[in-house]
Amino acid sequence: MKHPFINNKILMLYYGVFWLVIGVSNISIQYFWYETDLVSSSLSAFIYFVIYPVLGASIWFIIKYNSLEENELTWVLLYHLIGASILNAIWIYLGFISIKVIDSGNLHLLYDTLPGRVFSGYVMYVIFVLFFLAINYYQSLKEKIKKEAELKSLIREAELSALKSQINPHFLFNSLNSIASLTISFPEKAHEMVINLSRFMRYALQHDQDETVSLKDELENIKLYLSIEKVRFGKKLNPVFEVEESCHNFQIPNMILQPLYENAIKYGVYEATEPVSITTSCTTENGSMLIIIENDYDAESIRNRGEGIGLRNIRQRLELIYGTSELIRITDLKTSFKIELLLPKKIPA
Repeated sequence: MKHPFINNKILMLYYGVFWLVIGVSNISIQYFWYETDLVSSSLSAFIYFVIYPVLGASIWFIIKYNSLEENELTWVLLYHLIGASILNAIWIYLGFISIKVIDSGNLHLLYDTLPGRVFSGYVMYVIFVLFFLAINYYQSLKEKIKKEAELKSLIREAELSALKSQINPHFLFNSLNSIASLTISFPEKAHEMVINLSRFMRYALQHDQDETVSLKDELENIKLYLSIEKVRFGKKLNPVFEVEESCHNFQIPNMILQPLYENAIKYGVYEATEPVSITTSCTTENGSMLIIIENDYDAESIRNRGEGIGLRNIRQRLELIYGTSELIRITDLKTSFKIELLLPKKIPA
């Protein structure tokens, strides 16, 4: 940790201005109230409020290298006593030189007030120690808060990364299996699926875990994902999009929607014998955007439907990004499954 005056020029300026004001006030009181001549009052103020503050700035180093965390209290007090004595000796000597050079006729005043000056020197030393301890505490607290914020950010990124890594491999595994099955029977479709899968994965990997993208870009990627799945399911999968123009530029977390469509296909399309529509609608109101994704499903084929890993991941991501998991609502309508996402316009920093 560097000297606070080196790190903070404004603090050093305030420090100088403070002692300047104190010095000028002291000169005024001595000159107008006690009728001390201007030279003597200015010289006294110079010794107390210029020389000592300059020397006192070095007290910070004594505090830094003799902290209670590294030394016993007895040794710390001894170091400060030695430091205060040395500083006092230098201060009194410089005061003696200043008086001798500027007004040698008042040297007797220094000798007459020497005990009081020594005592005041120790008192000022204690004041400076408290001052620098307060500054060190404030700086340490700021650094601690900063490090905690950085640590929380790293943890948050790690959690988001872990959640996202649970989504993509599952989809990738299914897609590769489908490509393998299509290679012999429908090589053209397999080729198309490989290209689309490559584009989809490139989109997923080029964004950070908590990066935001426009809804328009996210839906384009979703359509790419659905085109990959449509190769597997053919006419059974029928995606429908009803998105207002006002929603297109709305910023949302990257890849937050894909697990919802994966969930719809897993529980709706996969088990169905008839075509299944996955309808996506979007509206904006009062600075928020409502996204509704609804899909049909066969209630007979899925009797014990719980919240899958994709939905749990989304809840956790919303909690990490927005600070709440109440932005998603899931409704089972017995013949269809509806998911509503109400996302605010601004994502908390």
